[in-house]
Amino acid sequence: MNDSKRRSTLQPAADFNGASRSNLPVPGTLKKPTANLRQSMAGSAMRGPYPTPMLAPPTNPRQSMYRSQNVNPLLMSAVKQGVGRTPMASTRRGSMWGGPPAAAASSVTQSTKDTRPLRDKHYQTKMRTDILNYLQTAGFEIMMATLTNIQGKDYRAIFNYLLSILEPAFPLNPSLRFEEEFVPALKALRYPYAHQIDNKWLAAPASMHSWPSLLGVLHWLVEACKIQEAYLSSGHPTLQDPSLVPEEFDDAFDHAALAFDYYEQSYLVWLDGQDEFPEANQALEERYLRKNETVRLDLEETALKLSQAKSELHKLESSAAPIAQLQKEHGMLKVDSEKFQEILHRYEGRKKKLIDTIAFEKAELATRGAHLEQLQAEQATLADTVKQQNLTPEEVIRMNTEHETLSRNLEDLKQKIAEAHRTVLSLEVNVTNRAAAAEEAIDAYTNLLSSLDLFPPLPPPVQNVDLTLELNTAASSPLHLLAGADIRKVVKPTLSSIAELKRSERATVESERIKLDNELDQLSVECENLDEEIAELEKKVAVLNEQADDLRDAAQQDAMVSNAEAARLERDLAQARTAALSSGMGVKSRLQALQFNYREQIEKVSRLKEETVRAMMKNINDICMFKQEVSRHLTELQQFAAED
Repeated sequence: MNDSKRRSTLQPAADFNGASRSNLPVPGTLKKPTANLRQSMAGSAMRGPYPTPMLAPPTNPRQSMYRSQNVNPLLMSAVKQGVGRTPMASTRRGSMWGGPPAAAASSVTQSTKDTRPLRDKHYQTKMRTDILNYLQTAGFEIMMATLTNIQGKDYRAIFNYLLSILEPAFPLNPSLRFEEEFVPALKALRYPYAHQIDNKWLAAPASMHSWPSLLGVLHWLVEACKIQEAYLSSGHPTLQDPSLVPEEFDDAFDHAALAFDYYEQSYLVWLDGQDEFPEANQALEERYLRKNETVRLDLEETALKLSQAKSELHKLESSAAPIAQLQKEHGMLKVDSEKFQEILHRYEGRKKKLIDTIAFEKAELATRGAHLEQLQAEQATLADTVKQQNLTPEEVIRMNTEHETLSRNLEDLKQKIAEAHRTVLSLEVNVTNRAAAAEEAIDAYTNLLSSLDLFPPLPPPVQNVDLTLELNTAASSPLHLLAGADIRKVVKPTLSSIAELKRSERATVESERIKLDNELDQLSVECENLDEEIAELEKKVAVLNEQADDLRDAAQQDAMVSNAEAARLERDLAQARTAALSSGMGVKSRLQALQFNYREQIEKVSRLKEETVRAMMKNINDICMFKQEVSRHLTELQQFAAED
């Protein structure tokens, strides 16, 4: 990046004497003044601040009343010549770094304490190594011996080199002593410990009492240079470099970079006396046209798709909606599917029953066939036996009658067996249903025990009781169906005792809750009382602030009156001096009287300033005490609430 276009990374202070400095160029942005140079109506260009390390944020946003010293030259000291005065004509270049903001930063850093171990030998060795490595890398010729026993000119050369890297546009005056510009430069760079630096240390920087702090200054500047280089090489949008802005961007910093580049080009043209900026306008328009080209193409494509979609939508809206017919057909098919599934399920059940019946009939047929063969064999045996016995017809008739009787008895027994078999089947179904219901009840009981944390081991005094139950459907005796403790003698009394214990615990917890609610209500009432007290104190603080503002306004008005009177007396004094030179010593007494009046006005202004400052300090002290008291009350209340 060229030096002519390198931007300031530190924010310049506001210029309260802009009327006398409006013809000064902005460092790093303007050319040398010419005869027809136009003055800027907007003042110095304000740049975005570069984040400097270890800068404490300001705690008092109100501006100091001592800035009036830079505004009105009549409030300058009448004893010390040149102290606090603003010169009417100066040959120095206008500084971007001096002014009230630097003074405000100095007042903020007055309470900042340097926590670095500057007097530690190891830490000093580390700082010297870091400084040496950075300077050698940056091209500055230096040796470790120079940093070990440094001289004043070497320290000034290193400081000026690091300052030129951090801020090339910083206004250093070679005609001034280094001691006069050292601390102001550190304050302009926002060095947080500038108030601890003494200018006398620069006479012998290698001394034991001054070298640690001065070495810390160089190390801080080196770290700031590293951070600045990393920032400048990071390509971050806040650099406001137009070359880093991509073709398509939406970041506000990218817009600001292009806008700042446009302002810079147009400002240079405007300073040359031209009020039109066609080249800058055309370049900016072309840049945004390139940015919007892709968006325009996407917009055209989207518009084409939108027109196609609208035409398709119009076509669909003009024709009947197919969704209604499809929904109707879907409903009919769904109803048919449900009917078909029902019929299929019915036929599947019927098929299963028929298969079972066929299997049973086949088994029965096989049994009956075997029984028939057995009976035929017995009949043949009996026929042979009858032939061999040679029985009479009466005996045969009697035997046949007995056979028929036995056959009928056999049929009756078979019917009774079939009925008993059907009864057994129905009882088995009932037993199966009852067993399933019992298993579900046992599962529900087990889940309830799990949810109530009643699995063993139980809390005292029932730690030896096991409330779990298991169902054994294969037990031969009904008494052995449930495996576990006895329900009537063990489980039920234990559950009753646990329920009674839980009820007592619940009553205790409920009483504790009521007690805590009561305490919470009391705390809420106390908080409301504290809020009321805080509101009253805030009203008092507002009244005190208004009184302080009134005092400040009155002091400013008195100062203005005193300034006017002092200006009048000064004019009278000048006239008196002129008359004394022309007319001799006749007006010497009048001159002395005017001088006395002038001094009285100066003393009056100083006294009013001191009274105003004391009043403001008293009000600020009251506000701080009030804030501490409120913070203490809130802390006690928070601790009390946390303990409860």
